Amino acid sequence: MRLRRLLRRRIYNMKKHIAFLSSGMKYLAQLTVRRFSPTIVAVTGSVGKTSTKEAIYAVLSGHMRVRKSPGNLNNELGVPLAIVGGYERIETPALWFWLRVIVRALWQLAFARKDAFPEVLVLEYAADKPGDISYLLSIAKPHVGVISAIGSVPVHAEQYPTGTEGVIREKGKLVFALGASDTAVVNADDVSIKTLLHKIRARTIVFGQSHGSAVRITHVSHTMKGDKIDGLVFKLETVSTSLPVFLPRVFSVAHAGAVAAGVCVGQVFDINAIDALQAIEASYAPIGGRSAILEGMKDTQIIDESYNSSPLALETALQSLTSVYGPRKIAVLGDMLELGPYTIQAHKDAGALAARCVDVLITVGSRARIMAQEALDKGMSANAVHVCETAQDGLEILQRVFRKGDVILIKGSHSIGLESVVKEMTKVGE
Repeated sequence: MRLRRLLRRRIYNMKKHIAFLSSGMKYLAQLTVRRFSPTIVAVTGSVGKTSTKEAIYAVLSGHMRVRKSPGNLNNELGVPLAIVGGYERIETPALWFWLRVIVRALWQLAFARKDAFPEVLVLEYAADKPGDISYLLSIAKPHVGVISAIGSVPVHAEQYPTGTEGVIREKGKLVFALGASDTAVVNADDVSIKTLLHKIRARTIVFGQSHGSAVRITHVSHTMKGDKIDGLVFKLETVSTSLPVFLPRVFSVAHAGAVAAGVCVGQVFDINAIDALQAIEASYAPIGGRSAILEGMKDTQIIDESYNSSPLALETALQSLTSVYGPRKIAVLGDMLELGPYTIQAHKDAGALAARCVDVLITVGSRARIMAQEALDKGMSANAVHVCETAQDGLEILQRVFRKGDVILIKGSHSIGLESVVKEMTKVGE
């Protein structure tokens, strides 16, 4: 009992300290925005927001002073840290790190020249729970708001009392906050985003594969070198031109959406599509765990999507596999977390899709077990379906069943730990 009270007291004190730090960082970030007046480009979404942020940065960085939020700094502490700048991640020991941040921010406010600060900040806004977007908007209201994709069953849905509707409403706040002189850039293919369009006051630019998109994605496929996937190829069509795009070492079609969004934001800054695509092809690459194509042991190819998973992202990854002909396909799929009441049906849908898209299915986690059962129910051979509880178990099964030349998709929510499977399967010299 005494230990429990002590633990509760420590948790309470920790939350109090975090709240105090958040308030202080919020104030410093607000002062920084007021002092230097950067143009704010903010990106949100349930799928693809980090890749979209990277594409936007690639387009803008050759034309003006731009800073992007590094890594995954997209919450109540991460966004202020990205605004005051100079840090790639939250470091330890925490006390010393935050003291340095505060001192540097105060010095910048007092002495830095305005032309030394970025003209544009490209920031990522997370919405893990109700109120997150409102809080981040109170720190920095954007001039350009971008929604990458939400999906019919978005991640974090269990944190919202009204489920999917609540997630859509929360993420929609980003574009609802824009004024008539601002610009919203949104995905025309996403059914959830379509419900927001009539509420947006700002100029709106839409991208996607849908007819009527200002920047339309067409002719999507994978290029092959022999029996190896070389990258993603597609066309981007605007009112005046149709341009081919090649993204080496990129797998998921979701990256085409990120590129299209980057081109749309470029238009806001008077950067034409040709220049935007040249910048993207020169510097854009997937961040680790987000659909990069890696060389695996024994001549395999690993599709590394181990950073996270959600119904829309997993559906996109599995369907992307169907455009690859020749190699045998294996999927190592972990639990999709924070789906609340949608958990069972989302995993059943994923299992049914996997049965049509892969030759071997390995599931990791208690929820992913539902995928395995549904794949079996849809006719997948029992010899081709393997159920595991941990990432280590999944790795051991994978190392027993894979063959030379296989294409192996590895995808699951971050806490499942499938990045360890990627690491082992991509060891050099194996």
